[in-house]
Amino acid sequence: MPAKFVLASLLLASLSSVVSAASSCIASDIHWNLLAFGFNGKDYDAGTQDSWTQGNATDITTTQGRPPFDGSNVTCYLSQFTNAIYFMGADASKPNDIHIYDATAKSWSTQAVQQNSFDPTSSGAILDHDTNVFYAYSGGDIYSLDMELLKAANSTPKAWNDVQKVDWDTSSYQPTVALGQNHIFFLGVPGVNPGSTRIFVIHFSYLQPEPQAFGDIPNMHGKTASIFKDEGVQTQFIYVPDDGSATYLLDVTSNTTQTLKAPMNKDAQATYFATTTAVIQLSSSGSVSYLPIDATNEGANSNSDWATVSNLPVATPAKPSSASGSASGTGSAGAQSTGSTSDGTMDNGAAVLNVGRWVWSAVALMVGAALF
Repeated sequence: MPAKFVLASLLLASLSSVVSAASSCIASDIHWNLLAFGFNGKDYDAGTQDSWTQGNATDITTTQGRPPFDGSNVTCYLSQFTNAIYFMGADASKPNDIHIYDATAKSWSTQAVQQNSFDPTSSGAILDHDTNVFYAYSGGDIYSLDMELLKAANSTPKAWNDVQKVDWDTSSYQPTVALGQNHIFFLGVPGVNPGSTRIFVIHFSYLQPEPQAFGDIPNMHGKTASIFKDEGVQTQFIYVPDDGSATYLLDVTSNTTQTLKAPMNKDAQATYFATTTAVIQLSSSGSVSYLPIDATNEGANSNSDWATVSNLPVATPAKPSSASGSASGTGSAGAQSTGSTSDGTMDNGAAVLNVGRWVWSAVALMVGAALF
């Protein structure tokens, strides 16, 4: 094969894995089994933390009602009261919908959602533990979406509601939001000193005017994940700045911060999830790794290091399929897949749509240069 075609193939293959990882998502059920969705057209149960480095994850793929995972910025959230996982951006053809995976019944359904003025292409969201309400930042405003206690969709569309505007300069703000003690923490806010955050108190719908200091953390965009408890609200969250310089563990009760090991993959496009005892990273190349944590033992955390979740496959692009699942159907899943999946190409109009278009354009130019 001529060298120029080899180069073009390598360029396309490299892009494919990046797009795929943004179309995948990791979460857990309430028993802290690590679940991976949209991995090569399949979904997996990797089990509890003691099994992540041995054997193979269980295939739990079912096509009935399952979204295609063809979006470019899929996000997922565990509803601890219902043992359900809510997905945003998992279907490029229905970007407003929220897909629900009932982790007990292993079934899928799709909840229709009215966006109103909410813009999912520039948003950052959390799912409040006690109320099961989404709160999200979008375009300078805070929005809410009440999921009640849904573990399956109902026929009445949900709606995003405008709660209030924030009081800082939002012209260049990229949202970094975290949940702790029924508060929303905004990181990387313009004009806020490094080490501090802005806070929105959910139960009083109140944006605190003064920043809250947490210690030595940078004031930049990054990714977060709230650390679950077996019972009660989350009181700690991790924050990884885009430069991947460290993993910060913030305690919202003591307003203190622990500095933990940096991820093995310093990846600004990575996503994170946390159980009660681990922080898990899904990198943009599709690999999964984890950092063991102890919410009550700072000494143990300082000695902890990242390791690979080896029983999961790397998330690489799924082959396009003409199959499609029922939007409201349910199905069972087990160790074997119940049928062909409806995964297609990995591209969508979520938070990185414009970036995605730019990347595809850049790659097209590189491929063209390689060929001609």
